[in-house]
Parts: sequence; C-alpha cells; structure tokens
Amino acid sequence: MRKVAVFDSMLRDGAQGEGISFSVLDKMKIVRELDGLGVDYIEAGNPGSNPKDLEFFEKVKDYQFEHAKLAAFGATRRKGIRAADDAQVASIMAAGTQVVTIFGKSWDFHVTEVIRTTLEENLEMIADTVQYFKAHGKEVVYDAEHFFDGYKANPEYALRTLKAAEAAGADCICLCETNGGALTSEVYQITKAVVDALQVPVGIHTHNDGGMAVANTVAAVQAGAAHVQGTLLGIGERCGNANLSTVIADLQLKCDVQCIPDDQMAKLTEAVRRVAEVSNLTLDNFMPYVGKSAFAHKGGMHADGVIKAPKAFEHVVPESVGNERRFPMSEVAGKGTVLKKLQALYPGLDKDSPQIKALADQVKELEHRGYQFEGADGSFEVLAKREFENFPKFFDIETFKVIEEQTERDGRLKASAMIKVFVDGVSEITAAEGDGPVNALDQALRKALEVFYPQISEVHLTDYKVRVLDSHMSTAAFVRVLIESSDGTDYWTTVGVSTDIIEASVIALADSIDYKLLKGN
Repeated sequence: MRKVAVFDSMLRDGAQGEGISFSVLDKMKIVRELDGLGVDYIEAGNPGSNPKDLEFFEKVKDYQFEHAKLAAFGATRRKGIRAADDAQVASIMAAGTQVVTIFGKSWDFHVTEVIRTTLEENLEMIADTVQYFKAHGKEVVYDAEHFFDGYKANPEYALRTLKAAEAAGADCICLCETNGGALTSEVYQITKAVVDALQVPVGIHTHNDGGMAVANTVAAVQAGAAHVQGTLLGIGERCGNANLSTVIADLQLKCDVQCIPDDQMAKLTEAVRRVAEVSNLTLDNFMPYVGKSAFAHKGGMHADGVIKAPKAFEHVVPESVGNERRFPMSEVAGKGTVLKKLQALYPGLDKDSPQIKALADQVKELEHRGYQFEGADGSFEVLAKREFENFPKFFDIETFKVIEEQTERDGRLKASAMIKVFVDGVSEITAAEGDGPVNALDQALRKALEVFYPQISEVHLTDYKVRVLDSHMSTAAFVRVLIESSDGTDYWTTVGVSTDIIEASVIALADSIDYKLLKGN
C-alpha cells in the first residue's frame, strides 16, 4: 500500500474560518485528537502573528507527541533583507518546532502586483528562506501559494519558483490551490507535470470555493502527490479547505493509499466529533463518512434493501470509519425499518410480532400530527420502551408556569419558571430563572428532579430547534420542537409538538430526561 503524509492545518488555516476562535486550551485538545488519530503533521499557527500563538507554542513544548510532528508557519523573508535579519523568520525559529512550513509566491502577478518586487528577487526570497531553516536543522515544507493560477498564467516561472525551493533543500513542495477555483482535470494534469519535473515529494493543498477541494486532493494523489494538506472538519477561510476526514477515508478505503494507521480508521468518526465539540461547531449531519446521516436509510425500500444486503445502498461499511447504520423513523418507513431499530434494543425480536406493527402505526399517526422521529431517536426509544416494557414512571409534571419580564439591570428580557413534579407520589415545587422561557423551564425541571435523580446534573442541552407546522394557521399553528441533549458521552434528540411552543418544549425536555434515566436504569 502506498503511503501519503497527512498534514492537518486545523489550528492555522482552520482558525481563519469565519466564526472560528480557538483558545490555547482548545488548541491543545485538538493536538491530542489529531496526534492520537495518527496524522503525520500538525500545523499549529504563525508564531509571529499574535500573542495567543506564541503562548501556544510555549505550552505545546511540554506535550509528548506519539505520532505527529508539529509545524510552525510563516512567509518567506521580506524583499530587500536577509532571512537571518527578518523578524518574522526569527519568530518561526523561536517556536522551536521540528518542522517549518514556509509559503512563497509562484504566480508572477502576485509577485509584481501584491508584494511589489521583481521575479528574480522573489526567487531569491524563496531560496534564502529555505536555506536558512535547513542550515538550522529544520524539516522544511514549502507551500507554493496560488500555484495553479500561477502555472496557468506562466508555467515556466511557476516551475522556477519550485526549483528554487528544491535547490535550497526543501523536504517537500506543496502545490496550493489557494483560490479554490481549479477543476479536477487541471489539478491532475498540473500536479503530474510537477511530479515529473521535481525530485522531492510533492504535496497538495486545496480550498473549496468551487466545491472541488476533496476531489482535487484525490486527483493530485492519483497524479503522484505524496503529501496532502487540509483540515479535519474542512473548515477554513471562505468556503473552507479540503476535508481531511473525507480525504483520508477516500484514499485509504478506495485508493489503496495509507493515510493513518489502519487501527485508527475506526476512530475517525469519534475524532471528528470531538474536534467539532472543541471547536464549538455543530457537525454537518450530511458530512461524508462521519456525519450522522452518512449511513441513514429513511425510505422503506432503501431500508429493506440494506437490511438484506448492506452493499446495495452503502459504498463502504459504516464500522470502517467508526460510524453506524441508522434507520430514521418517518411516515415513509415500513415495518422493516421499525424492526431494525427495535432489534438494537431487543435482540431476537420476532419480525411478525404484533407489537412491531402497532408501534409502526403509532409512529405514523404521531408524525401525521406533526411529530418527526427521523431526527429524534431519543423520543423513539422512549416510545418503544413504553410500548414493549412496563418501565417505571420516573416522574409526572403536574403544572408549570412561565413569567417573562424586562429587567432594569441590563434591559434584557429575563424569564422565570415554576414547576411542580411528582415522583413516586412525592411532590416537589421549584422555580428558576433563565435566558428565555425554555431555558428557565429547563433549569426549574432539573432543579426539581435532581432531588430524586442526581445523575440529571450530567445532562445539558446542546441544540434547540423550532419549526412552525401549517403556517397558514398563523398563531394557531402547531409547532415542533427538537432538543438535542448530551451527558458528555452520548447525544440524543427528543421531540415535542403542540400549538403552544412552551408545552412542546416541555414535552421534548421531559423525553430527554426520561431517555437519560432509562439509559441509567
């Protein structure tokens, strides 16, 4: 199996994505995840750009890497000055990393119009900077910025910039498709020409402005690239970078190209979800391989087919990337879908059981009223256990009340909630304040139930969605509330429907707590 080096730029290029901000602690957590996954390089930032990166480089010196090498990032020296005298070059050196990534210009337009220097001076800037770091024992990855645009505009000069870096001792030369607009055929042809022209390993760094980042990365590897750059979640400036979770799976499972150790492939989904959590991002359900919906089969015919022969509707085995097959419940789901979901709860369940048909009919009836179980597995499990088991009634909500008022302190609307619950005939009345009525009710319900069930303190809401059904009914319309909860280990989603948004939220909140207690029970 051919090997390519995987270079993750999450902490530098990913941090340039809109709405992304990593603390030093966040960066350390992500380093541990990437190193544990088995990537070869982690690009950690530009030590000369901000105090936070400087602090991180100091802190990471104490971390013992198991697999990855840490890389500091920066530009070639400025024009008209030696690399040894350039402050930015000195800051990269001071980071103390084994690897440095240096970017330089390969598009003649950028040389003359952006950094405003001569084509010959640009070649000297590249060579001088690479030589300086090599003289100090560094492994140098040279990033040829805007290479594909540069090559299309002036192939002779673009290649000269690469040869300048090669002659100066660069260990790897990475072709950057910086604007993200190249087509796969262009990337393949140009990468192949470069691979044939150079003696050092060639890498690929793509952006997703044309929706082609992953395809272009795979094409470059097929053309001979031996080093791939991207970010594990695909985040980055503008439309993002190549999504390494997809690239790794495509190459390792389909192209006989090893990216990470074989025993780490089954941990890919878990690593991606942990990094998303640290990044404070909601992972796209439709992300290939690792998304929640990547192996979800909703249609009755599809579900029936995949139950009989998984490869009929799945391009890889879900477990190969640490994901799982799912059968979302919906009005188009048949008895087979219900059976498959129930068999995970009750192994050996007879497919002809009348309870299966009864539950399928119940699901369809509830969805006709506005419920949606395809995105609410937690509520489905609670519903199934109520149908199949006489599980204990953990609690009853007798009354609840919400009051909203504008505070004089900051002018914001605050809400307070009072709730009365019964547990085994014992009542508990509590009140709480929150940022809005749902938050206040959530706080009050927990406060009441934690007296009886301390484990509820582990649960917190991670997402809240509201959809108005039958909007032509105006304010009399039904609303559907979906709540995602987590106890730090698992995630589950519950649903509530009512003409009253507060009542719908309480139904979903109650199901969420029921699910947690059922799991512990």
